[in-house]
Amino acid sequence: MNLVSDREFDFHPRDFARVRALIYERAGISLHEGKQAMVYSRLSRRLRETGHATFEDYLKSLERGTDEQEWQEFVNCLTTNLTSFFREEHHFHVLTEWLNARGQQPTRIWCCASSTGEEPYSLAITVAETMGLHAPVKIIASDIDTNVLAAASRGVYDVDSRGLSPARLRNFFMRGKAGNAGNMRVKPDVARLVEFRPFNLMQTSWSLGEQFDIVFCRNVMIYFDAQTQRKVLERIHGVMKPKSMLFVGHSENFTESRDIFLLRGKTVYDRVGS
Repeated sequence: MNLVSDREFDFHPRDFARVRALIYERAGISLHEGKQAMVYSRLSRRLRETGHATFEDYLKSLERGTDEQEWQEFVNCLTTNLTSFFREEHHFHVLTEWLNARGQQPTRIWCCASSTGEEPYSLAITVAETMGLHAPVKIIASDIDTNVLAAASRGVYDVDSRGLSPARLRNFFMRGKAGNAGNMRVKPDVARLVEFRPFNLMQTSWSLGEQFDIVFCRNVMIYFDAQTQRKVLERIHGVMKPKSMLFVGHSENFTESRDIFLLRGKTVYDRVGS
């Protein structure tokens, strides 16, 4: 029986099961049964673009493992990117207080899921407002989806983007003119605080440089099962400095990992241990 009827491609239960297994192995994402229509919609585009007549043929070509670019497209299709500037605003108030207490000490921040860039640029704006544009701060912004990383690196957004006050629009963005009217670009002095790079939380080697003072890993763990969540949390713990902080999404709770992260406030955790 097809999972989706009257569609361009046949999509059988065995196809969905294979997709679930492949994305779990590749990206740690745990897809539940309710994602069948989403999977069909997103991957059917790849079948058209690659010239495959069936899901079975497309998935077989992936499993051969010879086309890393198509593997990346497969992952890009099945990741979800929902973001905005200063989303979950209370986090940025906590960060501001922490930066004020720290003074001008060198600081490293990791944004684990940068999506199209609104989150890391919100971090950069917070740093600029608190410490100045020449603050000794480096923000590493990573994502598994190379398409959204490319958009983030451009730093171009709609002037009506949610979450930005008129003052922040004026201070940290350049408005487009003529053919670019209606758009805005992050100012270079803000953009230089952020370094974008592709990164898969499932990869075994985490080469991220020096340890981090702050990690934003928001609305990422909701896509992982409990076993994968714990594994990723342990790895995040390993790349953080003592007395550092982890910021997570509003629906994420890691009280079962109190041995490595202790709840500090609303969806903010202190790293445990030296």
